[in-house]
Amino acid sequence: MAEKKEHKIVSASTGADITGKPRPAASAAAGVKSGNATGLRIGAVLFWIAALAFEVLAIALILEKLLILPKIQPLYKGIAALVLDMVCVIVGSQFWKKANHIDPASQKNALKFWLWNNMGVIVAAVAFIPFIVLLLSNKDADKKTKAIGTVVAAIFLAISGLASYDWNPISQEAVEAATRGQGVYWTEHGKKFHTHEDCQALDRSEELKFGTAQEAIDAGKGTICKFCERRDAKELEAAQAAIDAAGGQEELPPAANE
Repeated sequence: MAEKKEHKIVSASTGADITGKPRPAASAAAGVKSGNATGLRIGAVLFWIAALAFEVLAIALILEKLLILPKIQPLYKGIAALVLDMVCVIVGSQFWKKANHIDPASQKNALKFWLWNNMGVIVAAVAFIPFIVLLLSNKDADKKTKAIGTVVAAIFLAISGLASYDWNPISQEAVEAATRGQGVYWTEHGKKFHTHEDCQALDRSEELKFGTAQEAIDAGKGTICKFCERRDAKELEAAQAAIDAAGGQEELPPAANE
């Protein structure tokens, strides 16, 4: 078992070493992103619908099911439609990712959280894989058309997928913590933030940054550590049970500060 390391704590806002010192109070986060998530999602869906329409058009053109611009080879017309397909997928995905950073999904439902943050990648797959399958399975298409069309579609799929993937997803819990100005910890290369310095996931980390949850989000740590989330929930339950047992009426906030 790896030996637990002593942490060096660095303030995210000042860069000062605050190891062993009282943690500075985290102020309320004024930098929480705001905007019209619904409008952005509608825009994303409209662009994605257009992408699927261009995919259908690409199939019809390259397989000569739709005879327009007769002087241009079907392969080139199909590739042009695929370019528009890719552009619509990527633009729609940028809208969707921005909406997710305004109104994110909760980490509590892991499947929904994954689907919500990977919709752009899923749409990219739907926007190109059927084209590839239909082209390869078509007996009337010549080998050159199949080879070039498949390679181009595969390249566009890869570009769309990479551009659509959210490399720093944000959770609803992270936004709630940012709104409260909660003090949290994170590491330089980690993907999550932590509400407890002694979290087991940080045992091997030498240096931790300390700041508000919004600062953690801005640093690319948009989700809370599962260990800390479960620990916070248990501590809140225990504290609420103690209040109830004492006959108190006070209700604790949704999450406790460090």
